[in-house]
Amino acid sequence: MILKAKTNDEGFSTGQKLPISSVGAALGVLCIAAGAAVTLTGGQRAPAYVGVVIGVYLMFAVKVADQWEKVAVLRLGRYTGLRGPGWFHIVPIVESLSRYVDQRVRVASVSAESTLTRDTVPVNVDAILFWVVWNAEKSILEVEDFSRAITLSAQTALRESIGRHELAQLITERETLGRELQRILDEKTNPWGITVQSVEIRDVRIPRELEDSMSRQAQAERERQARNILGQAETEIADKFSQAAATYQDNPVALHLRAMNMLYEAIKERGSMVIVPSTAVETMGLGGSLAAVALAGKTPQ
Repeated sequence: MILKAKTNDEGFSTGQKLPISSVGAALGVLCIAAGAAVTLTGGQRAPAYVGVVIGVYLMFAVKVADQWEKVAVLRLGRYTGLRGPGWFHIVPIVESLSRYVDQRVRVASVSAESTLTRDTVPVNVDAILFWVVWNAEKSILEVEDFSRAITLSAQTALRESIGRHELAQLITERETLGRELQRILDEKTNPWGITVQSVEIRDVRIPRELEDSMSRQAQAERERQARNILGQAETEIADKFSQAAATYQDNPVALHLRAMNMLYEAIKERGSMVIVPSTAVETMGLGGSLAAVALAGKTPQ
């Protein structure tokens, strides 16, 4: 059994940013430039030193979080609160930031290769799960790397779910399997401040040689069903003939009328010669009927 994890290479945000934000860098440059300008104008070096100190401080003190981001502030290693979105201020060295948490809906792709189903069929299953961080504080404080934790949890749940279902269920009941995985993962990730919104089974693949075997099996099953239907039809026809024979046995006149109708239809539609034993003609009284038909055929139009 081989499991593959698809992590940050597929677009997961690591949550880490440069130690200097663009706003902080701009403010720092302005302060340094202002101090240098005052020094050049007044001829004293003190304003330049002050401008450099304030500029460096602002570079590392002013931070910016995007609209969809939250970040935790730690003062001497102790959690003090969340910041963002927008710009905010921290005290360098004394305060530090955790990783930035993206609170948008995110997508993780997981796959399980050569996993055995309940009926011992090796399958390769690809799934996609949609999840969102609804509590940034819990996701930061409760789990070290929630992106990787969710991916590994989804792989484990997918493997366990495959082992509880047969191949036919995996193919025909993908939505049911997705809902089951969503429930299992949501129960596990809720304490982390994360909700798994949905899980979709993208693909279920079986080995090529097994596909050929299953194709032959399906063809044999269809042929068996066709033969069963044909045999059932023959049985029903035989029952109808048996009922008709019982009716004709008790009513010879009906049998004679049926025979006369069959001969008449054969002569009328096909226009061919029909040879009938003389005993049958005498028994059914067909002499007069056949003569009438023959005369009708010779009458000019």
